[in-house]
Amino acid sequence: MRAIWSGDVSFGLVTVPIKLYSATQSHDLTMHQVHDEDGGRIRYQRHCEVCGEKVDYKDIDKAYDSGESTVVLTKEELGELPADDSKEIAVEQFVPEDQIDSMVLDKSYYLEPAGKSAKAYVLLRRTLEESSRVAIVTFTLRTKTRLGVLRVREDVIVLQGLRWADELREPEFDIPKSRLTKKEQEMATSLVDAYAEDFDPERFKDEYQDQLHTLVEEKLAHGEDIDTDATFGNVEDEDDGDGNVIDLMEALKQSVDSRRKSSGKGAGESEGSKGEGSQGPAKGGSSKNSSKDSGSSQKKKAS
Repeated sequence: MRAIWSGDVSFGLVTVPIKLYSATQSHDLTMHQVHDEDGGRIRYQRHCEVCGEKVDYKDIDKAYDSGESTVVLTKEELGELPADDSKEIAVEQFVPEDQIDSMVLDKSYYLEPAGKSAKAYVLLRRTLEESSRVAIVTFTLRTKTRLGVLRVREDVIVLQGLRWADELREPEFDIPKSRLTKKEQEMATSLVDAYAEDFDPERFKDEYQDQLHTLVEEKLAHGEDIDTDATFGNVEDEDDGDGNVIDLMEALKQSVDSRRKSSGKGAGESEGSKGEGSQGPAKGGSSKNSSKDSGSSQKKKAS
């Protein structure tokens, strides 16, 4: 891993020297554009609309168009902005983690302790763990002032970017309302119970990228003349029968039955059902139903 930024976490009067690493990476296959007739690489060039000349990156400035006029912002002017010089991640607040709306979460980074001693880093990490809170911070990365949150993940302090409050958009459409029957709600709850289990991220794969890699490997091995049906199989679209629209109750019922068959459950068996008796709740969220049967309730703690 290569550090993309270095600086300090300012924790009151405590300074924590750190290095910043990107915590995520894309698994998408990198491709470029070519001419479909001869395979020639497509290159994009930057031309000035006024003089028509090709322009190098070093000669390009940024501009803002207000609709009536345009102002040019030079590299020197942008470089003189105060936020550009900051090398500090400043702790502004400690807040309960469940107050962080998932809608505002952005890119994640690992913080590595820098310097001769990691004592300040360990202190901040332990403080976050024992307080059961996360730290709201401000920092500057790639010339932009940003908002973020510090939390602990497997003994490593993680910085996760947050969007600013004015970057969230309100839905500009009418929220639909509809009357639901008690039976429909009960059937929908049964469907949730049928799918209830612990989250396992390793279970989910990017099938498109897997097939894309297979396609590239086949073409590298056999050239342009490959049989895509033989490589991927000739998968036909599922037939929805006579094409008639199924009503909501029937769709729910069929979904529950299908899930139970695929998971090996009986027609009257679901996770968290009363028939489990003293065996306790099955894995994957059935404890909620068991708690209801015993007359007790438990508030789910936000992770």
